[in-house]
Amino acid sequence: MTERTVTRVLVADDQTVVREGIVMLLGLLPGIEVVGSAADGTEAVHLVAELAPDVVLMDLRMPRCDGVEATRRIRLERPGTQVVVLTTYADDDSLFPALQAGARGYLTKDADGDEIVRAIDDVLSGEAGLSPKIQRRLLERFTEPMNPRPQSSDEPPDGLTTREVEVLRLIAEGQSNPEIARTLHVSMATVKTHINNLFAKAGLRDRAQAIHYAYRQGLAQPPG
Repeated sequence: MTERTVTRVLVADDQTVVREGIVMLLGLLPGIEVVGSAADGTEAVHLVAELAPDVVLMDLRMPRCDGVEATRRIRLERPGTQVVVLTTYADDDSLFPALQAGARGYLTKDADGDEIVRAIDDVLSGEAGLSPKIQRRLLERFTEPMNPRPQSSDEPPDGLTTREVEVLRLIAEGQSNPEIARTLHVSMATVKTHINNLFAKAGLRDRAQAIHYAYRQGLAQPPG
């Protein structure tokens, strides 16, 4: 570890046995003082405001307020406190929202004491505290090919109508709903209906997924 004073850490995990085990483990690690523990995200946010820890070890799946929302609120309200996620989950739907919310570190619960110390040390020095597994996943994600999938026929995928494909292409171009309405000379309500229908048919949650889908299906070309 780099030379520094004792690091004050808060632990947030909704499972009592797990939380107490992490607190016990941290108590054995050099240069770390556990200043508190929280059973959910809401309590974690309150304790950060009260105790001003250097680092929060944050679980993700918790009641009342999950770890992603708690991380977002902590980083907004007290940017001096760093967040290291410590969770069972390493899937994209857990990893990327947590990082986008402001977490600087991400570990899975099979991490040992040395990994936890290293991640805490990294985030305090301005680096990313990521386990090797998470680093590999990030590398894989950002090196995934964006080559369009060739279509076997002229039929749109997933039962999309021609108009829905037009709307999807405009979304991929970065147009907002009002801009799409003006481009297609239709009402805002009609645009929203087309978007709802194509999202449902293609199993999409948001515009970011829609853009990636359009590229993957060869319905739009990535910039450059």
